[in-house]
Amino acid sequence: MGITITPIEPADQGAVDAAYRIRAAAEAADVPDFPPLCRRRFEGWLRHPMPGGVPVWALARRDGVPAGYLGLDLPQLDNTDNATANLFVDPAHRRHGVGRALHEHGLRVLRERGRKRVVGMAVSALPDGPERDEAGGAFAAAVGGRPVLAQVRRRLDAARLDPAALDALLADARTGAAGYRIVRWRGPAPEEYVADVAYLEGRLMTDAPLGDLEWEPERIDVERMRGMERALDARGRRCYHHGAVHVASGRLVAWTLLDVGPSASWHAFQQITIVDPAHRGHRLGLLAKVENLRYALAHEPELRFVDAYNAAANGHMIAINERLGFRPVDAWTDWQLTL
Repeated sequence: MGITITPIEPADQGAVDAAYRIRAAAEAADVPDFPPLCRRRFEGWLRHPMPGGVPVWALARRDGVPAGYLGLDLPQLDNTDNATANLFVDPAHRRHGVGRALHEHGLRVLRERGRKRVVGMAVSALPDGPERDEAGGAFAAAVGGRPVLAQVRRRLDAARLDPAALDALLADARTGAAGYRIVRWRGPAPEEYVADVAYLEGRLMTDAPLGDLEWEPERIDVERMRGMERALDARGRRCYHHGAVHVASGRLVAWTLLDVGPSASWHAFQQITIVDPAHRGHRLGLLAKVENLRYALAHEPELRFVDAYNAAANGHMIAINERLGFRPVDAWTDWQLTL
């Protein structure tokens, strides 16, 4: 029968289930320390996309058996020449042409939609880290991709946190934060801060190191920010936030977010941490991150591990994370293919 590719529609639960099982098996093999793939989050990528994102998914069958899936996301509000891709092949069906067939299908879709570039990630091992299958990067290179951004995943083990050391970090951070006050919230941003949160979110692709990645700054307004919050809520993410308010102006000028999924309360992702350029040098990032970590731990008694991804060139944020206790696990590379 060979390999066949069919689109996945959100209403086709059987196809969605098959894609879920494929990705769950692939992640369990490739990154075994990840939490088990969250079904609600997985289905949310298709049924509850971020504002302006159009998901286009496909399922590969080998001899009639589900063997691989491709998830494309096509931005509509900015980066309309770009797309992102997630391609997974069930370990039991690897090295039989499934990945190549999905890749070729994806290229046809992207060209039909007028896209010029596509970006995907692949994991690899660090010199002193756990073993990782290097096939993802090798595949990306074989189809003409180029490595454009090197990242490292670091993990914090909350069981090893030293409360006295955190107290010392907070005291140190507060020495530079005169004229600022800390605020916190769970879930959607309070109305008085949402415009500032949107502004900071929009700065991310300008301020963060991007290497050679061709990606435009994203235009984030309040409406788009609220849409992002609704998508995260629909995916079951429990979000913890801290920010720093500049007292003189009343503006929220620093912000950090940590989120916990609905199916693995022992694990969280450290998401954005950003400080407005005009307010850097006051240790606001460190202050917000320490306070937010404590905030999340106070509300999530089962939380044990927090994962954070940083560009390898982002020395400042890496230094903050390592002071908190994050330690390197593995390397992640963004690969970009020009069509």
